[in-house]
Amino acid sequence: MIDFRRGSILDLDLVKEVTKDVDYVFHEAALPSVERSVRDPATTNSVNIRGTLNILEASKENNVEKVVYASSSSVYGASQTLPKEESMPAEPISPYGVSKLATEHYCRIFNEIFDLRTTSLRYFNVYGPRQDPESEYAAVVPRFITRAMSGEELVVFDDGNQVRDFTFVLDTVEANVLAAERKESDGEVLNVACGSTTRVNDLAEMVFELVGQNTGVEYAPARPGEIRDSWADISKAERLLGFQPKYSMRMGMELTVESFRA
Repeated sequence: MIDFRRGSILDLDLVKEVTKDVDYVFHEAALPSVERSVRDPATTNSVNIRGTLNILEASKENNVEKVVYASSSSVYGASQTLPKEESMPAEPISPYGVSKLATEHYCRIFNEIFDLRTTSLRYFNVYGPRQDPESEYAAVVPRFITRAMSGEELVVFDDGNQVRDFTFVLDTVEANVLAAERKESDGEVLNVACGSTTRVNDLAEMVFELVGQNTGVEYAPARPGEIRDSWADISKAERLLGFQPKYSMRMGMELTVESFRA
């Protein structure tokens, strides 16, 4: 049975209500846009930091067994080192990245001081069926697919040679379940990714192939606050969670394009 409540993580009373008699909390809520955070850092700070603190406080009060928190690869920021390892210094270059790093520290503190088990998962470019391509904050994959299907040019920011570690949503779900189950991950920060790279230009070519038409590419200037290259070392998640991605980029894109056709 699913009990769905519409509300905000800024509503502490609601958060306390929905975390009663709950074993595990998977905290996925956030304002996810780097671009928006540059325009409006105060709202990003309020939702991502205050909202997460509400989740942690409510979970502690209600004796939740564990909170699994959705962090982001954006915390790595300006570092040019690839692949990204959890032991690297975090150098976020956007208010969004700062908010995610701050809440990772809150999760660690609640694990260490308040005896609330937590694990923070740094997601890398999650994609898959049912992503909203119309959202102002839509990710590149659903935007590319829907524009190609509509006969429109794909908009690529920067030169398109930047690399991303795209992660299929079902692999991300598997990592969350493993993190909830494995006590070895308590208090830890873990990369969750495919562990391989795809250039944005190559993603565009794959979309053209899978959709069945080449609608062309329009290049636009790089956006402030966006990371140039992103690639994860997932060995820590492999060791502590037994995490093994099951979906290659090709497999995930085939399933995603098929879902958009439907």
